[in-house]
Amino acid sequence: MKPLLKAILLSVLLVEGGAPIALAQDKTLTINSFGGAYEEAHRKCVITPFEKDTGATVKIVTAYSADAFAQLRAQKTAPQYDVIHFSGGQEIVAAKEGLLSPIDATKLPNAADLYDFAKANITKGEGPAYSIAAIGLLYNSQKSPKVPANWKDVLDPAFGDHLVLTDISNGYGMLAFLMLNQVQGGDLNNIQPGLDAVKRLLANGAVVVSKSPEIQQQFTQNEAWLAPYASDYAYTLRKAGLPAKFVQGAEGTPASYITVNLVAGRPNQDLALKFIDKSISADAQACFAEALRYTPTNSKTKLSDEAAADVAYGANAVKGLLRFDPITVEANRAAWVKAWSQTIAK
Repeated sequence: MKPLLKAILLSVLLVEGGAPIALAQDKTLTINSFGGAYEEAHRKCVITPFEKDTGATVKIVTAYSADAFAQLRAQKTAPQYDVIHFSGGQEIVAAKEGLLSPIDATKLPNAADLYDFAKANITKGEGPAYSIAAIGLLYNSQKSPKVPANWKDVLDPAFGDHLVLTDISNGYGMLAFLMLNQVQGGDLNNIQPGLDAVKRLLANGAVVVSKSPEIQQQFTQNEAWLAPYASDYAYTLRKAGLPAKFVQGAEGTPASYITVNLVAGRPNQDLALKFIDKSISADAQACFAEALRYTPTNSKTKLSDEAAADVAYGANAVKGLLRFDPITVEANRAAWVKAWSQTIAK
C-alpha cells in the first residue's frame, strides 16, 4: 500500500488516543428498554445472549415509548439510539418522519418465521413486532359465576360489583374500552356506545381503577370476578396466589404491538439488524412469554402449557388479534379521556 493512502486510511480509522472508531461503532449499540421487570426480561432474553453471540456491548437507556419517541425526534440530526422500542404505535409516525430506516427482510433471517401482521410494514420503516400485549378477560377461576367467553359477557349483570374496569388514561384500559365500544356498535368515529355501556356497568356496581396494582387489590380484598385487561397480568395475579385466568374474547383481542425499530442515520446498522433479528427469534420470544406472558409473533415459538394458556398462542389464536389504529387513538386520546371522565363522574 502506498504510504499516502495508508496514512489517509489510518487517519479515518483512528480517533484521539488511537482507538479504532470503526471497531468501536461496530461493537456498541444504544437502545431503550422499559425498566423494571420488563428490562430484566429484556436483558435475559435478548440483550445478554446477543452480547455473548456477537461480542458487542449494548447500552440501555430506560425510556418508555412516548419519552423515547420525543428523544428520537429531538435528536433527528444526530440520533443517539441505534435501536428503539415502542409499544404505543410510535413507529408509524417515526417511519413517516424519516426517523427510522426501512428494513430489508432478507437481512433478518428470523423474519421468515414471523406472522404476517408482525412484519407487514418493515419496508416502510415500521419495525417488526416481537411481542404482543393481548387484551382480553381476566377472571377469578374459583368464584366467577361463569367463565367469560366474549366481550359481551362484561355486560352480564351477574358480575355486578365484582367487575373491575380500568381508566382509559391507562393504555390497556383504553384498548379494553375501545373493544367494549366496538361490540356495542361503536367505532373510532363514535365512542358513545361504549360510554353508554360503561354508564350502565357503573350503575350496576362496577368499579374503576387507574393502575394495574389496583386490579390486584380488587381481586385480593374486594372479591373481583372479572377485569378486562392484558394477558400478562393474569400471570402476575397468579404469582400473588390468586386464582386468575385469561381468556380471549370471541369477538377479537385488542393488541398492543411491541416493536423493535432500526434508527436512521446511524453508522452501525448491520449490527443493529442482528440485534433486531435476535429479538424476533423463536427462543427470545419464548423467553419473554415464559417470563412475562407476552404473546409471541414468531410462528415457531414453543411454549409450556402454562404459558400458552396465558397468551394468544399459535396461528389460530393470533387470527383474533386486532389493532386499533394508533394514529387515530392518539389524535383523539385527550377528547376521549375527557368524555370518559365526565361519564364516570356522574
